Amino acid sequence: MQLRKPRYGDLFEVELETIDPRGRPCGSLEHESGRFKALVEGALPGDRVRASVIRRRRSELELRLVELLRASPERTRPRCAHFGVCGGCRFQHLEYAAQLALKRAWIARHFELARVALDELQDVAPCAQPWRYRNKMDFSFSARRWVAPDEPLGVDASFALGLHPREQHSKVLSIEACPIQFEAADAIVRDARRIALDQGLSAWDDRTHVGLLRHLVLRTSRATGEVLAQLTTSSAAPERIDPYVRALLEAQPAITTLVQCVSERAASVAGGEHEIVWRGSGKLRERLAGLWFEVSASAFFQTNTEQAERLVAIALEELSATREERVLDLYCGAGAFSLPLAQCAGEVLGVELSESAVRDAQRNAELNAITNARFVCGDAAQWLGAGDVGAFDALLVDPPRAGVHPKALAALGAARARRLVYVSCNPQSAARDAAQLATHGWRALRARPVDLFPHTPHVECVFTFERRP
Repeated sequence: MQLRKPRYGDLFEVELETIDPRGRPCGSLEHESGRFKALVEGALPGDRVRASVIRRRRSELELRLVELLRASPERTRPRCAHFGVCGGCRFQHLEYAAQLALKRAWIARHFELARVALDELQDVAPCAQPWRYRNKMDFSFSARRWVAPDEPLGVDASFALGLHPREQHSKVLSIEACPIQFEAADAIVRDARRIALDQGLSAWDDRTHVGLLRHLVLRTSRATGEVLAQLTTSSAAPERIDPYVRALLEAQPAITTLVQCVSERAASVAGGEHEIVWRGSGKLRERLAGLWFEVSASAFFQTNTEQAERLVAIALEELSATREERVLDLYCGAGAFSLPLAQCAGEVLGVELSESAVRDAQRNAELNAITNARFVCGDAAQWLGAGDVGAFDALLVDPPRAGVHPKALAALGAARARRLVYVSCNPQSAARDAAQLATHGWRALRARPVDLFPHTPHVECVFTFERRP
């Protein structure tokens, strides 16, 4: 007779033992039908909990926390009122030192699974200020507000400005305050929501594709204190946006520049087909690694400036480029690594797919009077296939979360450079790529992680590879 397997709603007591490679708290569950991997969102390693089954996939169970029976000694009180609902921070309830230990363990585990030996894995470099560290936040307007369980039936849920609840991308949680964003942003978000409601402006509906207000992105500069607001709308609508922007700027004089991006596309992405600058230059000035950078509304720039400086310093230290060497910087963005690198290398070539990022990099080179850094627009794999990668003495790659394209990896594998530095925000894809590089004779010397995103599962890491003799 086939034994009954766990079903939706079944209650179990679970001891959480560790974090799985995807950053999810997990333990093991013995059942009459077999052994199951148990994942309990909101729990921590060291917790013992009572939890109910919400999903089963083969030998894996996802459970909802019902009761905390015994708390981990590393559990702490979360600082944010939205914790547990908001899809952002996942580990505010875990002591910061324990977060760093977990992130180091994830890197080790991913490389172990990929069967890549790391000669050295350093401790994660902590963030000196793990609160209020973000210089940029992306908020969404929505016609479908997430309603809390304790709100009365029939409450108006037709307007929200905030962040998506965990695992609910069709709705938005109206955020009152966020303890990881820069401090001025809290009041800006509240006023942006209040004024929109006062003026009767509509929020975007992802299902029907109607509504005026879509996104609000806020940035600040640590060096200058400037604040940039980027408002994405579904149409230019000057007759409605003009009074809205005027009222917001009057309520929030801290906003030094405001840009309206118009996007008529169905995809819910901040930014648009064209921009209208309502105040200021539409850019910020930020200082990183001793250089000035102009950051436009849609440009990519690391969201933790202090830790980004540490990341750049580590990458440059690991490359140890000299004035006689040429360095290739793949996925170079706006030049955050290329330009500091140009101050110690003979020549730097940056390759980047985004045309706007290349323009930003060229402008930043001019801003800092750097003449030995060039930037070209192109796909990394295609450029490596056509370019002369053998002409470079050292290589720097900073790919997106998905990692390096297989064709680009093959070209990097064949390169005769003395050293390769790989900057990654995803240990899983980095370990997979490291395994491929190993087949081409590259040895993983060192991993130096940096915590750019406290209270989240994300970690940046600088991996250093050298050619085997």
